[in-house]
Formats: sequence, structure tokens, C-alpha cells
Amino acid sequence: MGRKMELFDLEKHFAFYGAYHSNPVNSLIHILFVWPIFFTTLILLYFTPAFFFGFPFDQFPLGLVPNYGFLVSLIYASLYAFMDKKAGPLAAILCLACWVSASLVAKHLGFPLALKVVVAAQLFCWTGQIIGHGVFEKRVAALPENLTQTFLMEPFYVLLEALQLVFGYEPYPGFDATVKAKRDAEIKKLQEKKEKKIE
Repeated sequence: MGRKMELFDLEKHFAFYGAYHSNPVNSLIHILFVWPIFFTTLILLYFTPAFFFGFPFDQFPLGLVPNYGFLVSLIYASLYAFMDKKAGPLAAILCLACWVSASLVAKHLGFPLALKVVVAAQLFCWTGQIIGHGVFEKRVAALPENLTQTFLMEPFYVLLEALQLVFGYEPYPGFDATVKAKRDAEIKKLQEKKEKKIE
């Protein structure tokens, strides 16, 4: 039952992601740009109000502050840790490492400069992904179809994809074959939908 729960159904989610990222160049673009978007978002969230007002946060290690950046990182880390017993904890560690390093960068830069850096990085990364979909994938991004996929799951998917490409990693035996079959069915469904619109 665990694997088949809607939110934690890795096969279903990864097949949906794969249907919109089947071109190798587009997949590589996402592997390179998704985590920087997550990281720079955390830089901006460093400047949100801290929880527990009045607490001497300067006594925390490295001056880290439990704010909305920490909350977002914790949500992502917890979700990923539950989704896969091997890659999940790795993704969770990466999320928390991003929060720590983004906080240190934000603290060093200060808000005015950090805002410029974040805007420039986000524009560059999002433009790259738009080009990846428009030029190489020739299919619109999944954003209009599934916001959860785009913003919550995508960092984990690109990590899994990278582990798969480099190490041949599978969450469990037969995962790749099952996902490929589901992805191909999803692509066929998208093509049929496109053809109906043309008619």
C-alpha cells in the first residue's frame, strides 16, 4: 500500500515527469537548473521573519534562523525521505544543506545584493528550462498541468534522474521498466490530446 499511496506513488509521479522531459537535452537542462532555483529561493526566504520572536538566534550555530526558508526545506526533506529509502535521505540532506548554505550566503550578501543575485539566477534558470521545453522537448512544461509536480517534486526527480544516469540507480528492481511503460503511455495520451485540439 505504501508505494501506491497517491502522494508517495513514485512510479506515477516519475512517469508523469518523464512524459514532459523525455528529450535528453531538456532533461540535462533540468538537472542543471532545478536545484539552483531551489537554492536561490532559500536565499530570498532567509529574509522572512523568524519563528519564536525574541529568541536569541545569534546563539544558534553559524547564526542560522528557523524561518520560512527552514520550514520549506524541512517539508521538502521530510517528503523526499519518505518517498525512497535510499535516494530520499540523500535528497533530504541536500535540502537541509541548501538551507544552511543559502542562509550563510544571504547573511553575507545582505538583502539588496541578495535580491539582485536571486532575480538574475532565477531568470537565467527559468529561461533555460523554457528553452529546453520549447526548442528540444517541443512540449510545454508540466506547470499548467500539475503545480505539485513542478514545485514540490521536481528537485527529487532530477536527483533521481542524475543518479540513474551516472550510477544506474533504481529505487527497487523493475522501477525503470515500469516507469518507462507508464511514461510512454502518458506521452501517447498527450499526443492524442494534442491531435484532438488540432482537429
